Amino acid sequence: MDSLINHPGIIIGFALTVAFMLLLDLGIFNKKSHVISNKEAAIWSIFWIGLSMLFSIFIYIATSDEVGMEKFSQFQSAYWIEKALSVDNLFVFILVFSFFNVPREYHHRVLFWGIIGALVMRAIFIFAGVGIIGMTYLPEMTILDRSVKINVVLTLFGAFLIYAGYKSWFASKETEGDKDYTKNPGAKLIYRFFKVTPEYHGDRFFIIKNGVRMATPLLVVVAVIEFTDLLFAVDSIPAIFAIAPDDPFILYTSNIFAILGLRSLYFLLANFIHMFSRLKFGLAIILAFIGFKMISAPFYHFSSTHSLAVVGGILIVSMIASVVWPEKKK
Repeated sequence: MDSLINHPGIIIGFALTVAFMLLLDLGIFNKKSHVISNKEAAIWSIFWIGLSMLFSIFIYIATSDEVGMEKFSQFQSAYWIEKALSVDNLFVFILVFSFFNVPREYHHRVLFWGIIGALVMRAIFIFAGVGIIGMTYLPEMTILDRSVKINVVLTLFGAFLIYAGYKSWFASKETEGDKDYTKNPGAKLIYRFFKVTPEYHGDRFFIIKNGVRMATPLLVVVAVIEFTDLLFAVDSIPAIFAIAPDDPFILYTSNIFAILGLRSLYFLLANFIHMFSRLKFGLAIILAFIGFKMISAPFYHFSSTHSLAVVGGILIVSMIASVVWPEKKK
């Protein structure tokens, strides 16, 4: 199937949209650090989701009739998988900010620079991953009277995602609150190369004190968030490879749009995270389903439209279950 890499108009449109919105976000709307209200977070969340939906429609219109719906469904599937996994991981962000006692008005600045790092890391992972996948197909063979081509990397990813789904189902987040995030590799890297001040200095990452350039705890928090996002990518990136293993542009754009809306979603959900207590079970099923799809791909093709329906249905059911059977507060 034709990759969107071959459509320069879509690539330019995506690049200009992301660059413009990042400049608008940091340079105008959030030039001065402030506490993000629920109203402001809700408006930005609706805006980012709406912009993502418009971009998927743009993909549908800009491509040919034969592949338009398939590309639209691929984008939607990858977007909502990444968005759902991101929502589940907001819990860790909340704990990181709480551990370092980061003033609320600086949360946005930390998340902004965390996302800039994610833009780079996800590009490396996705484009390198698609290249590796293309080189790891086994020679065509006959299994059960059917000619198949098995991909080693996708099969390993599939097995890993089934295992990740199993671990996610039985994972307990209570132990996360006991972690010492100063021992996080990201924090250790900052402490190794810089002297760190014991207190915050506004929203600055560096200060000059007694002629010495010193980092502030805010830089440590950024490093921890960056490394945490790196760990998140271990689950989310393999999961979206099942959607469009031959189209890195679909994977990257859907991933980035989901991440760009993560900051506003964080502020919106920080006070309501308990309302998503059953989401982890839905995510566990989704990871297992995507893993099964990867392993069975040589034998049976799940269309992107069917995958989108399955992922959407599981998310809706898990959200309803969170409301009907809320987790008891401890």
